Amino acid sequence: MQIEKTALPEILILTPRRFEDARGFFAETWNKTRMAEAGLDVDFVQDNHSVSAHAGTLRGLHFQAPPHAQAKLVRCGRGRFLDVAVDIRAGSPRYGQWVAVELSAENGRQLLVPEGFAHGFVTREDDTEIVYKCSDFYDAASDGAIHWDSCGIDWGLSAEPILSEKDAVAPPLDAFSSPFAMKDIT
Repeated sequence: MQIEKTALPEILILTPRRFEDARGFFAETWNKTRMAEAGLDVDFVQDNHSVSAHAGTLRGLHFQAPPHAQAKLVRCGRGRFLDVAVDIRAGSPRYGQWVAVELSAENGRQLLVPEGFAHGFVTREDDTEIVYKCSDFYDAASDGAIHWDSCGIDWGLSAEPILSEKDAVAPPLDAFSSPFAMKDIT
C-alpha cells in the first residue's frame, strides 16, 4: 500500500496495490496488521455505504464529537468525488485549513481522516458510491456539521450543490465552537 502525506500531515492518502487481470482487479483496502506496522493503529468498528444519484451532491462537512469521535477511511466504490477534510481542532495551528483529494473507482485512492477533522464530499458523476470505515459507532447526540461553504474550500462546482436540510442550515466555521482541542487529540 502506498501512503502519501497531504498538506495537513494528519490526513493521509492510502492507495492499495491492485492485482489486475482480464476479469478486473483485486485490492486489499484495509489490513489492520499492515497498517499498524506503518504506524496507523485505527480500530474500525463500522462500515458505511452512501450512493449519490446525481453529480453535484454535496454531503458535509460532518463530524462526531467526543466521546464518540470518528476517524474515517473513505474510498470510492463507483464513480468519482472530491473528498475534503477540515482541521477543526481548537488550538491547532492549522485550524480551518483543508485538503481535497479526488477519489474514484478508477484511481483506487482512499483518504484517512482522523478524529478532530470535519469531512465532506461532492460527487462528480451520477450514481457515485462512497464507502467508508468509522472508528466509532454512529451516535446521533454527537453528530455535528459545519456549513460547506464557510471554510474557503474550492469544491469545483459550476452550479449550486444538492444539499440535505441538515447541511443547508449548518453553522459557519466562524460561528462554530469546536468540541475538539488540539491537546486532546493523539
